[in-house]
Amino acid sequence: MTPMVHLLLLPFLLSIASGKKLEERKGPFENTVLEVPEGTAVPYAVYQFQVKQASVNDFRLSGEGTNDIKISKDGWLYLEKPLVWSEDNHFITKVEALADGEVVDGPIYVTINVIDVNNNAPIFNQSSYTTWVRENNPAGVPFIQVFASDQDDPETPNAQLTYSLVSQIPNNHNILLFQIDPNTGEISTTAEGEKMLKSKEGIRYSRGEDRSIEALKGKFNEYCSVPKVPYEENPFFTCVERAELKRRAKDPLEDPDYTLIVRVQDLGGASPSALSGNARVHIAVQQNQWINPGPISIKENLKDSYPKVIAKVQSNDPDAIYTLTQKERGLRFPFQITEDGEILVTEELDREEKDMYILVVLAKNNNDQEVDPPMEIQVLVEDENDNKPVCTEEESVFEIQEDESEGSEVGTLLAHDSDKEGTLNSQLAYTIVPQNLPTASDTFSIDGASGRIQTLRVLRRKEQRVYNLSVRVSDSAFSTVCKVVIKVIDVNNEMPLFEKNDYGSHSLTEDTPVGFTVVTIRASDADDPDSGSSRIEFHISAGDDDGVFTVETDGEGVGHLVVAKPLDFESSSTYKLQIDARNPEPLMSGLEYGSDSTTFVSLSVSDVDEVPEFSLDILDVTVPENTTKGTVLLTVEAKDPEGKEIGFKLSGDTENWLDIDAATGQIKTKDKLDRETLETFEVTITAFEKENPEKFSERVLHVRLLDVNDDFPKLIEKQAFICMKDLKPVIIKAEDKDSDPFSQPFTFTLDKPNRNSNWELRKIDDTTAELHLKKRPTEDKTFSLNINIKDNGGVGVSQALEVKVCNCTELGYCYIPPHGVPFKLGMGSTIGILAGVLGFCALIFIIVIKRSNKKGKNKGLGDEEERNAMTQN
Repeated sequence: MTPMVHLLLLPFLLSIASGKKLEERKGPFENTVLEVPEGTAVPYAVYQFQVKQASVNDFRLSGEGTNDIKISKDGWLYLEKPLVWSEDNHFITKVEALADGEVVDGPIYVTINVIDVNNNAPIFNQSSYTTWVRENNPAGVPFIQVFASDQDDPETPNAQLTYSLVSQIPNNHNILLFQIDPNTGEISTTAEGEKMLKSKEGIRYSRGEDRSIEALKGKFNEYCSVPKVPYEENPFFTCVERAELKRRAKDPLEDPDYTLIVRVQDLGGASPSALSGNARVHIAVQQNQWINPGPISIKENLKDSYPKVIAKVQSNDPDAIYTLTQKERGLRFPFQITEDGEILVTEELDREEKDMYILVVLAKNNNDQEVDPPMEIQVLVEDENDNKPVCTEEESVFEIQEDESEGSEVGTLLAHDSDKEGTLNSQLAYTIVPQNLPTASDTFSIDGASGRIQTLRVLRRKEQRVYNLSVRVSDSAFSTVCKVVIKVIDVNNEMPLFEKNDYGSHSLTEDTPVGFTVVTIRASDADDPDSGSSRIEFHISAGDDDGVFTVETDGEGVGHLVVAKPLDFESSSTYKLQIDARNPEPLMSGLEYGSDSTTFVSLSVSDVDEVPEFSLDILDVTVPENTTKGTVLLTVEAKDPEGKEIGFKLSGDTENWLDIDAATGQIKTKDKLDRETLETFEVTITAFEKENPEKFSERVLHVRLLDVNDDFPKLIEKQAFICMKDLKPVIIKAEDKDSDPFSQPFTFTLDKPNRNSNWELRKIDDTTAELHLKKRPTEDKTFSLNINIKDNGGVGVSQALEVKVCNCTELGYCYIPPHGVPFKLGMGSTIGILAGVLGFCALIFIIVIKRSNKKGKNKGLGDEEERNAMTQN
């Protein structure tokens, strides 16, 4: 672009930029990242760099994108050609500021990210698809998948595709028989399609059956009388023949049963500006002979000849090989399948053993590949009345108290029948079998449907204590007799009586252990032994509101008064217990318990010197590690049961961080805490009687320190080297004693002036980075780099890393000449040494010439002159 064209173009560029907040498109001359939408109309002003040097009068671009991107003399970066995201979505261009053609600032690097716009419509990989689908194809099971692609950015909604069904041809009943998955493009039948899809009728063939025209003539003869005219002239046969041949050679593209128009849209199909593409799917419906014949019902215990055919299946592949398995694991599988698909039951079935079988039929080809999906067939075993009722117990025993009113319930007899529940085969009826002694049938009745037994009169124990009944339980074909024993138990007309109404006074020390027996008490009952009326229970009814004591008994009239909770002299020093004797069975109407069923026990508790007691059993405290010195962490509380003065002490503090006030129990910090030294620790707090320190108790205090960001990441290694011949990156690693969230991940950056130099940092993981040397230096050199490492909380400092760039040995280490001085010299040193050697040689040459001249002159002198000349020299 000529300067004149540039001058004409610049006002136009600025006018475009001024319409879009000109000031926002200006900035300092430094590394910059810019974003430009693709397809932007040109010329387009992108950004203006503002330099500090007043002498700058031009700029120079180099690197990527310079054919499309230009810069004006006043620093305006602009587009000369529209950008295309699919061709290149990323440019890195170098910019230098010039003064009269000389670089005075930079270079800086401008990264231009091309932003994708939705300017590519999605395209199907085929304009039309052809496929077959069978009748009764399960709804939702895909039989074909269409696919489309979009050249826009796959990370944006511009390439987010959604599939939809536009139309179905034909659609005579306005019912969609097909559906498409909007995300995957998979096409399947709807629930209506599973039921309504029908193919043209065709001839069915058995496994291995001939399918030639001659065979077709034989099948034609099965349905029609032998024709009197040749087959070729018979219009009925030629119609069947044409239909059969057409069915075999059907092409979904030439003769589809259905055609679907499918659409794909970008932007997820949710925007009116979404772009779209279309395709056609031609579908032919195939006849489906693979039809489930179930469920199949078979009578149990069926008397017939076996094996017996119960069903037949037909694969869509006439040459299919059938196999039959059982879905559930079972010991017995009385079924088989023939090569023609006939399913056989091989023996009688028993419903009580198994009431349903699930058969799985597989149809495979000679290569053991499935030609039809596995078919599950239910076989239901129908019940017959082949089980008689069974008594739940060999002898059912019931109890009823004497003097109960007529109609009182005795109990319910339980029986069961293994035949099918809810049928007449398992419906039971109950009747009392008449006996020689008529008293049973006159005394009890039983509900014929439920087996509930009730009394017909008031029972007296003195008349008869036990009744034995026989109850017949019947179904519609069988019956059994169950034995029933009914015991008449004694009415509670006698009260328990204590042998003493007062068991005196007893003394206990307050440290008496729990479980100690204080006194044994006894009572008796005159009711019938071994009944609830004679069983005795003891209850403390007064004098012990806190439940310090209890009475243990076996119900036979002997009780043991024991200590149930620790005694406390300070809480209560005396007790007067009232103990009642009671029966679990209620007393006969009109009777009440009297004083003879109650006794008393007096107790006194003597004091002992007990150890101090802490108010809390568990002591826990959590504090930040930067807690200041002298901060109160916790005040422990304890008291002496006898009210004596107590003191506190602390032990087990290995770091000497804590202190306790001996009088108040107040625990303070006496030094700086450090979680990195010890995250959790325990100390023992002791409370003791000042007058008698041997009386003490202890509690463990658990202390947990919370981390604060008081450490920064530090380099593990501060020296490294790089071989000149192989500029492999230096792996630098840092560590931080803090814990999450004040530790990793770390951020690594180079401090100025190294930030834009020949060095580059790349992060590897949360704690590691790579230091790259971009260009090989001309000589061995040691570089000191400042690397700033910050933790996840933003805390960090710059740290020096010394990197030596050197010639290396074959083993990959810096070469060190003898005496530790690198042998190889730099270019300047080499030139200096060479110049010195040449100068030294010239000096020697001049001296030699001079000496030669003097010797020639001295030959004409006398001896004396010669001596003088030598002296002068």
